Amino acid sequence: MQRPDEALVKVDAFSVNRGEIFQLEGPAGELRPGKDLAGLVVQAAPDGSGPAVGQRVVGHPAGGSWAEYAAVPTGSLAVLPRSVTAAQAAALPLAGLTALRLLRTAGSVAGRRILLTGASGGVGHYVTELAAAAGAEVTAVTASAERGERLTALGAAAVVREIGEAQGTFDLVLESTGGKNLPLALSRLAPRGELVWFGQASREPAVLDFFEFFAGPVSATLRHFSYADHDGPDAADLETLVRLVAEGRLHPEIGLTADWLRTSDVLADLRDRKVRGNAVLTVS
Repeated sequence: MQRPDEALVKVDAFSVNRGEIFQLEGPAGELRPGKDLAGLVVQAAPDGSGPAVGQRVVGHPAGGSWAEYAAVPTGSLAVLPRSVTAAQAAALPLAGLTALRLLRTAGSVAGRRILLTGASGGVGHYVTELAAAAGAEVTAVTASAERGERLTALGAAAVVREIGEAQGTFDLVLESTGGKNLPLALSRLAPRGELVWFGQASREPAVLDFFEFFAGPVSATLRHFSYADHDGPDAADLETLVRLVAEGRLHPEIGLTADWLRTSDVLADLRDRKVRGNAVLTVS
């Protein structure tokens, strides 16, 4: 049932994220997958808030986006200009909000050396472009030479295949892989540097040794990050992302576009890391 603050959106495209694969592997329960969509408002919110009927929007619903129609809180919608396509918009919400808030958590990055692990995904591409544009010196870690070329084009100062190849120490490490990479990344911090842990793509637990940590960077900080730790609705941040795309200052990295009838195939490709950046499915 549509709530008073929800608009009904006819979905044109939605993005599929690797994290949703992990969710699908667990108990189904009341799971309604999908957090990214772009489409057309066909019924405005009964309380009068948000976009009007006929407006193109990007949305970040909590209740699922893998559908032909979705009821989305108006606080999680932003209006799209004509210059931003549905596919571009669908690739924005989860990855874009994560990148934007991750860098906001890190504070000013101008002049700072940043090490970014797991850089070849949707979040990594956004972080690289946003941080480089803000004056950071970004070293991106990716096992793919092709994806490394794209990260360089987006502003990465250096691209390495693994953490051990990175040169020097870093003021800030943004770590998204977990497992054995977390302590390796932590050891690359400069004195009083900070590591922000925002993912565990390896799906392997990380083990930290107190004595190795103690012998490592002086007064290092290890910080957990969740993009959902945000006060207020998502609309303002979505509007920022849309504006940056419209101005040519942020480029959604869409590695695959397909009809939504191929959802299962796309999920397999994401699981096997065959997709660079975001995967977008269109609703015919």
